[in-house]
Amino acid sequence: MILDFAAVWQAIALAAGLVALGAVAALLWTRRGLVVAPPAVRKRPSGPEESLARLEHGVERRAMGARLSRERRTQLAELARQQQPFAVLVGCSDSRVAPELIFGCGLGDLFVVRVAGNTVGERGLGSVVYGVTVLGASLVVVLGHARCGAVEAATRLAEDDDALTGALKETIRPIVPAVLKAKLDNPPDLITAAVHENVRSIVERLKVAAPELAERVADGRLKIVGAYYDLLTGDVEFFA
Repeated sequence: MILDFAAVWQAIALAAGLVALGAVAALLWTRRGLVVAPPAVRKRPSGPEESLARLEHGVERRAMGARLSRERRTQLAELARQQQPFAVLVGCSDSRVAPELIFGCGLGDLFVVRVAGNTVGERGLGSVVYGVTVLGASLVVVLGHARCGAVEAATRLAEDDDALTGALKETIRPIVPAVLKAKLDNPPDLITAAVHENVRSIVERLKVAAPELAERVADGRLKIVGAYYDLLTGDVEFFA
């Protein structure tokens, strides 16, 4: 039997290529531009030690990639010297809502202020003012999202003031007025309506909450808008 070595090597190369492609696909895939880890990677750690180990492993992988790229090293060095974000993003802490991924941005592009329910207290307001006045951002986006657990909790709190207690209650309480206002229109989906109303109310408050922001909005140097992110489709709706 005479072997066709050229054919054998072609088969080996093809197999190697398929294996490599499969390995990449096993690490991640993209859907509408959003990076989503496959189920095997997204398996939840069993406890704090395993959680920390996963983060450490992630840092190691990222560092290896950075060492391989001179352009990446240069970018990190520039960002270490100074940051110049073009927008402040007021978002929810929800793990499914990652601003840089949603908006196709990278390190240094967004100054992100996040808390459950994307509310803005005094410290959050100070962070927004810092991002605008010190870092020079010309845009503030208040981002709400579908199926927001904080807004769902606010609907329960609106019906029963004892539904939540302690720090959680104080975090959710600022959303309740938006829930009550949305409820007046008897919407088919109260949660979605309340998310939109919560975003609108925060946008309007930010426009006048600090003189530094109000002045910039008035003379056109700053724009403050709301946005809604759909978890299922990946779509983002902007609104004033």
